[in-house]
Amino acid sequence: MEYNKTKVDEAVLALLSLTMWKDGDSTRAWKGADWDTLDRLYQKGLICDPKGKAKSVILTPDGEKLARELFRKLFQD
Repeated sequence: MEYNKTKVDEAVLALLSLTMWKDGDSTRAWKGADWDTLDRLYQKGLICDPKGKAKSVILTPDGEKLARELFRKLFQD
């Protein structure tokens, strides 16, 4: 099935904001999304490398900011 990967990436990043928490100087979120999507977010510099045993992913400062903005845009009235 063909789909707009950019829109999916934006929606996933927005949804990551629901589970974000501070871990020292880092912001983490539970990684429950499709691996291809997480890899694209990593390639865009919005999250740190999602590969590994951790059940969470670290968001970059730009990723954290964009996640919050996209959540407001997509899901708030």
